Amino acid sequence: MDRFDNAFTALGQRINGLSMPERTAPAPVPLTSLIDRVNAAKRLYQPGVRR
Repeated sequence: MDRFDNAFTALGQRINGLSMPERTAPAPVPLTSLIDRVNAAKRLYQPGVRR
C-alpha cells in the first residue's frame, strides 16, 4: 500500500470510531398555542370572512 492508501485507511478507521451525535429534542409547543393556531385557521374558512 502506498501513502494515500494508508492515509485513507487511517481516516476511515477514525471516522468509524466516532460516535453519532445525539439529536436534541425540540421544546414542546404549549397546548394553548396549538389551539390558538387551529382557531385562527378555522376563522379563515368561515363564510363571509374576507381574505
